[in-house]
Formats: sequence, structure tokens, C-alpha cells
Amino acid sequence: MPVHNSDINTILGKLADLLEIDGANAFRVRAYRNAARTVEGLGRNVAEMAAQGEDLSDLPGIGKDMAGKIVEIVETGRLKQLEELQQRVPGELAELLTLPGLGAKRVKALHDKLGIDDRQSLLTAVQEGKVRELEGLGPKTEQKILQELQRRRDTEMRLRLAEVEEVAETLLDYLQNVRGVKRAVIAGSYRRRKETVGDLDILVTCSRGSPVMDRFVHYDEVDEVVSQGETRSTVWLRSGLQVDLRVVPEVSYGAALHYFTGSKAHNIAVRKLGVAKKLKINEYGVFRGQNRIAGRTEQEVYDQVGLPYIEPELREDRGEIDAAKADNLPKLITLADIRGDLHAHTNETDGKDTAEEMAEAAKQRGYDYLAITDHSKRLTVARGLDEKRLRRQIERIDKLNEKLKGFRLLKGIEVDILEDGRLDLDDAVLAELDVVVGSIHSKFDLPADKQTERVIRAMDNPHFHILGHPSGRMLGQREPHELDVERAIAAAAERGCFLEVNAQPERLDLSDSHCKLAKQMGIKVAISTDAHSTATLDFMRYGIDQARRGWLEPADVINTRSWRELKRLLRRS
Repeated sequence: MPVHNSDINTILGKLADLLEIDGANAFRVRAYRNAARTVEGLGRNVAEMAAQGEDLSDLPGIGKDMAGKIVEIVETGRLKQLEELQQRVPGELAELLTLPGLGAKRVKALHDKLGIDDRQSLLTAVQEGKVRELEGLGPKTEQKILQELQRRRDTEMRLRLAEVEEVAETLLDYLQNVRGVKRAVIAGSYRRRKETVGDLDILVTCSRGSPVMDRFVHYDEVDEVVSQGETRSTVWLRSGLQVDLRVVPEVSYGAALHYFTGSKAHNIAVRKLGVAKKLKINEYGVFRGQNRIAGRTEQEVYDQVGLPYIEPELREDRGEIDAAKADNLPKLITLADIRGDLHAHTNETDGKDTAEEMAEAAKQRGYDYLAITDHSKRLTVARGLDEKRLRRQIERIDKLNEKLKGFRLLKGIEVDILEDGRLDLDDAVLAELDVVVGSIHSKFDLPADKQTERVIRAMDNPHFHILGHPSGRMLGQREPHELDVERAIAAAAERGCFLEVNAQPERLDLSDSHCKLAKQMGIKVAISTDAHSTATLDFMRYGIDQARRGWLEPADVINTRSWRELKRLLRRS
């Protein structure tokens, strides 16, 4: 059974959570968390590296002992240490750590004093008013927990796009290599690059007699076969994904791809255009009466209703039909348009690699520049930089730039926005930087008016350039804080600031709708990775996905510019 990087990340992350609840040494817990992040951010499959005899202890933050545990997971799909720990600390408790107001000590208290060991037992305790009686909690925290438990119950079957991607692409590669398969493609919300995915729809065309359906239901990662037929089968994978596989004829391939890509609202809008032309459009083709007149390609479907091709990311019935009619569809940004990354961390704070290593990795990706934006001093958990350490980093970057050929490291900081809107470092040192990213890392629960005023006051600082991960959300873990994004965008426009599209898979912040709003209000954005290692510079593609769903073109994104052009944009008047 194949083991993915996401599997290793999940096991190590759960072990770290349970160790923390069990009261283990903080450094030990952090070692497992760091190892999990290293594996998650790698561009290569760790199982393949191990199979080829590579020494996993050469990876950053992975010692000999940790490498041995990873090999155990790769070879068995399990970790004995985790299973032993789960004998005394229920594994479901780890999930409770992501709820608002619940750290390791509180989760342990809930378990020890109220017998809570999973979400359902916590929900029952909350509804009975027992949680508020524990020391350090109270009615306000109890209400927040209830709201979050209810929200998760409504959305729990959706996984983050990046979590799905490794599983989905491995399965797709498997199917493409089955005898007789001509084409295989994943449709649905995955193809539209939505930030979360509920299930997978895969379409294949194949020659008669291909064993693709049999191979599909016997795939190593199938946990349950729901149904099996000649043209459609449905399975559940052990990752929790439901997958439908459909065999479609070549003559219907384009129509089926359009239909199963969706969205439902977009398809209804296209079908209405067809009805006006006395056409019937479905997954089998475009029909006039009983005659199929189109359907081999998606382009044929759009041609029949008088529209140009509409990119999958736009198919949400949010104005794309009218834009297509008016020949006014955006020319969406691509990864090739990006000239540099404006948010990255090094081992000076909570990153894995040096500034020089980050520069070389960015250069290898064809970039012209990379901003080093380590955390500021308030974020002590990340060993944030104070003014003295930041100035030393500035000097090192200047020296590095003297020897880097055809590439530039930008001097920057991710400075904390304090509760009153002040920035975490003195103006004198901020004035020495090329890029200042201001972010909120605390007091997420301020009311909307106070949170918004906090952000606007931060933008008032003449050294502020980019609002980092503006809503503060963590997909599936933390709701956006109460920020009036429209007011924040308007304030940025007045002050000559920009907003970030943070490409971290668990953030993807701005949302696609806020990307589009920023474009409509005339504000440019920075698509940045918030990379904490050389490998996670590759997260840029997720930011591109998000920007494309938000209708953004190269001109809407500041890091599509050369450094000379970008420098002018960052100059606050």
C-alpha cells in the first residue's frame, strides 16, 4: 500500500499532539512537529526516497531517530510509538487541540475530569453546561467551542486541496497506466481548484476490453467498494475521499468533462443558453432534436452557445457568462508570470533554511528576487527578530547580494500588528527595509470594528506595504477573524498598500471572492508563499490557483513585475 507524504505528516503530527497532551517535553513535541512540516513541504515522495536508499536524516530537522520512525511508517503504514501512546491518550483528543481556547492542558483537564475523549463527548458536555465549570474556561469559551463544533459538523467531509492533490494525482497516474486507457482526467471542484474538495470525479476514455474498472476497484488505497459497473464505479479511499470513475466515449468526452467539472450553477446557465437556441446540453453531448451535433471537446460545447472557452477556475456563475458574451473574460495569471516571492522565512526565526539557501532555491525556480520576511520580536514562539538582530540580518543580505548573480534578496520583515494597530518594530529599522509585511498573530477575537480599525491604523504607518494573510483563517481549523475586508481594501487603496494572497495550503488567504473584490476596487495583491523552507517555495502554485479563481490577471499582481517596477510600486507617496 503506497504511503504518501501526507500520511507521514498526519502520523507525526498526531504523535506530537498526543505527546503534548500527555505532558511530554516541549522540545520533543516541537521536534515531531518540525519533522511533520518538513515532510509536508518536500517536493519529493519520502517513501520513494527511502526505497532508493537515501538517508532521510539528511533532510532538515530530521535526525537519525526521527528518520527511523519515518522509515517505519513507510514500511508498515503505522508507528508503534503512536499506537502505544494511544493506549493511554485517546487519539481523538488530538483533534480537540484545534478548537478555540483549547490548549494541551485544557484538553487533558477535559479528559481527566469530564471523561471527554472525542468531539461528540465534548459536544455533550458543552450542551450540558459542564465545560464552563472547569477552571480557566467559562461560558464565553464554552459558546465558542459549541459554535466551532457545529461549524465543523457541517463541513467535515471536505479536505484541503493540497491534501487531496497527492492522493488524487497518484491515483490518476495509476489509471493512466492501465492497458487501453487513452485519457484520464479529474473533474469536479478539484479541476476548478477550489480550496477544499469533497469528492473526486474521474473520467476516462479507453479501448474496448480495458480492465480499467477492475483495476480501479482493486487499487491499493481503496477502503470500500460502494458500487462497480461497466461504465461507473464508486469507492471510498482510506484517506476519506469518495471517488467516482466514469468511462465515457470519445464522442462525449468534452460534454462529460464540462458537465462533471461544474459548477452546477455554471452548467445550468450554459444549458439555458442552449435552450434559447433549441439545443439540449448534457453529459452525453449537445443535441438538436435526436442528433448529437457537438461534445467531443469542451470548446465545442461553448461554441454551440456562442461563448468562448471559459477556464475551469471561473465556472462558478459569478459573472463569467456575461463576461464571455462581452468578450471580456480575464486573461488569468499563470505561474510563469511570477517574478519573485515577497514573503519567506529563514532559520533565523522559524524557517528551516538559511537566507542563502532560500535565495538559491528561488533562483532555481526562475525568480528575479525573494523577500526575506522573518517574524518580528513579539512572536517569541518563532524566535522573532528584534531591532538588533534584524539589522544584523540586513547586513548579511547586503553581503549576499554582492555575490548573487542575476538575482536579488530583498530585505524585509513580517511585523506583528499589535492590538492597538502599532507595528512591532521601530520605524527607524522598518525604514531600512525593502518590504514590510504586516500580519495579525494574536487577538483574533476582537470585534469587527476594532479588528478593522487595528488593521487600518497599521496601514497608516508609512513603512507598511502588504497586509499578510488578511483574514487570519486556517482552513478546517480556524474561522476568519472579524475583519471588514471591504473597508480594509478601501483603506489600502487610499494609502498605497497591498493585500496578500497567502499560498500556504491551510490558509489560501485572501479568499477567491475577496481577490475578485480587490480587483474590482482597483487594489493589486501580492501572491506569496509564506515559505518556511526551500521546498515550500513551491506552494506558489496554490496561490496562483486562488488568484485565478478570483479573476486575477498578471497586471493585478505586484510580484509579476521586475524589481525596478516593484520598487516604484512599494514607494509610499
